[in-house]
Amino acid sequence: MPSVFTAITPGLHLSDQVAEALASEIRSGRIAAGDKLPTEAALVVQFSVSRTVVREAVSRLKSLGLVDSRQGSGVYVRTAGFSPLNFDARYAVSKQAVIQMVEVRRALEAEVAGLAAQRHTDADVQRIRAAIVALDAAVAAGGDGVDEDVKYHRAIADAAQNPFLISTLEYLGQFLIGATRVTRANEARRTDFARQVSREHDMIARAIEASDPVAARKAAARHMDNAIQRIERADPAFWQQQGVVLAGPLVEGLGPHSR
Repeated sequence: MPSVFTAITPGLHLSDQVAEALASEIRSGRIAAGDKLPTEAALVVQFSVSRTVVREAVSRLKSLGLVDSRQGSGVYVRTAGFSPLNFDARYAVSKQAVIQMVEVRRALEAEVAGLAAQRHTDADVQRIRAAIVALDAAVAAGGDGVDEDVKYHRAIADAAQNPFLISTLEYLGQFLIGATRVTRANEARRTDFARQVSREHDMIARAIEASDPVAARKAAARHMDNAIQRIERADPAFWQQQGVVLAGPLVEGLGPHSR
């Protein structure tokens, strides 16, 4: 067990710095699988931070799947395995990050729409259409339509009839929700954007209803491409506002099926 860790810089996000220093030791093998981390008191001394900072850092390591707590014994490094996805929600307010997240969604949502076109039932189509009506009504009433949009894309995912794909989308949704709120906020502030989004939703639904998987995939991919263009057209003042609104927790209990 090393006695000296990478120095941290006084300032904001001390817990992130401590977590990264410990994670670096674990990933390099200097703290091996099965090893016990230094006690909380020892880490406080070694990093010259408060107990709260150390607890937050250890909590982050747990969320990354690097360590486990053993009641009455301490915190131990887990056996190496597949690293879980790690998206830092704090960076989802930047234009580049939002665009990159929409690119991830483009690959997934296009396939979902294609499968929905092949496998949908009449009831699925009714749910998709009802979700579009509810979304348009929410936007017309002055809302951003996030919740209604979730239901729209979830209806399409359900029509794809692939529980593994749905589970994957739901897992990724916890990381993409910040970007989703940004895209919806941007689109809700301009009537031309709102009309464009409504037309895109309708095109996807029409392709699914027509049982045309090629058209459905193209419509869904185009929807995401246009979302990127709309983000690129947002003015600097919009990004400043989003930085204030979304600086807090972005990971919420919403699925990925949102626009």
